[in-house]
Amino acid sequence: MIWGIVRRKITSAQVIGQSVSKIGPRCHATAQKEAILTCRGFQRVQRSSYHILSGNYVCSTPRSEVIELIQKGSFIGSRSRLFSSDSGDLVDAVVPFMGESITDGTLAKFLKQPGDRVEIDEPIAQIETDKVTIDVASPQAGVIQKLIAKEGETVEPGAKIAVISKSGEGVAQAAPAEKAAAQPPPAEEKPSVEKQTPESEAAPAVKDKTPSEPPPTAKKPTSPSKPMASEPQLPPKDRERRVPMTRLRKRVATRLKDSQNTFALLTTFNEVDMTNLMKLRSDYKDAFLEKHGVKLGLMSGFVKAAVSALQHQPVVNAVIDGDDIIYRDYIDISFAVGTKKGLVVPVIRNSERMNFAEIEKEISTLAKKANDGSISIDEMAGGTFTISNGGVYGSLLSTPIINPPQSAILGMHSIVNRPMVVGGNVVPRPMMYIALTYDHRLIDGREAVFFLRRIKDIVEDPRRLLLDI
Repeated sequence: MIWGIVRRKITSAQVIGQSVSKIGPRCHATAQKEAILTCRGFQRVQRSSYHILSGNYVCSTPRSEVIELIQKGSFIGSRSRLFSSDSGDLVDAVVPFMGESITDGTLAKFLKQPGDRVEIDEPIAQIETDKVTIDVASPQAGVIQKLIAKEGETVEPGAKIAVISKSGEGVAQAAPAEKAAAQPPPAEEKPSVEKQTPESEAAPAVKDKTPSEPPPTAKKPTSPSKPMASEPQLPPKDRERRVPMTRLRKRVATRLKDSQNTFALLTTFNEVDMTNLMKLRSDYKDAFLEKHGVKLGLMSGFVKAAVSALQHQPVVNAVIDGDDIIYRDYIDISFAVGTKKGLVVPVIRNSERMNFAEIEKEISTLAKKANDGSISIDEMAGGTFTISNGGVYGSLLSTPIINPPQSAILGMHSIVNRPMVVGGNVVPRPMMYIALTYDHRLIDGREAVFFLRRIKDIVEDPRRLLLDI
């Protein structure tokens, strides 16, 4: 069965002025100036702000329209618009669903102000969560009438943050009133003038009293000069700024501190001769770009090396869960990306099944999303091993911290030409220090060293990947 929806103005005096009551065998008034008419065979209607037709009662907000449901077949279909005023002109902008693991967020900032024109699905505000920043889109085209929430407030999914007028009525009058209220009244300057006159009048009285009190002035240079000289000179408060931490920064701080408190962190180091990998990149970068449409970088070589090392040392890909050890038969490589808003860690899924081109494409796509703030929570969830490349910022050596609930992290660093002994001769070589931080509760030093040595062997001689040796 098919249902059609017809809207029309209420003219019957039986409906206006009544609140929830029954009008006729199939007519119910939900509030003033509104009724719902149903035909024979339809007895279960529910009205809400989202116009969901189900249930066994009628619930709505005041509107000046009638909805008539006419039975057409065995299928129920409806089309409705969201509005919350008698004229149907105002629309509420609400916080969207932010993910199963996220229950609330912080209203970071409004992108639009009262009086601004917005189009449908245009972002009007940004919600900052523990992991990502989410845009609140306008449900309708119109003009921002007023802002309900304030920046910095904690909001939940479904909370109203703004009201949008589709026609723009009532906004032009409200904007000048708000501006006038925001401007400080000029009458505030008068009290300052009035305050100056009593001070000037009181000045002669002070001068009259000072000659009669010479003993206190004579005692000043006697005692506490030495303690005052030894006190530290603190910088003035007007040269400091106090800024609240973002939710992303709070989350990063909490996770890293939990990692430090939970894991038995230990780091082992090695150095890699980058000559062969850099030569491979230099020889085939043009052909690689022409065929695959993406540049050949060094990161894909380290991802492939990490996959090989994890396959040779599966305990590094495992994790402790209570009294058990969980071994994973898949390899999801996380890679750290530093953005303006904080550190995010996208995940390359099933990297053991990917070739160089697929890895480079995935890295490029995820890094771009991370930098422009469009990366989703699903694209950062999970991960079995992390690679952090501090060398892009010039880091020579570091001890990375494990990203929970993983058990190890590989740190890459800058490439520096250093004198090395090759075949009995001292020659310059592009060298990189690499570091592996691991959970010593699960991974012994032997496995950690073998893992890092496998990374070194693959990077120094990429032909090993082809021959699987």
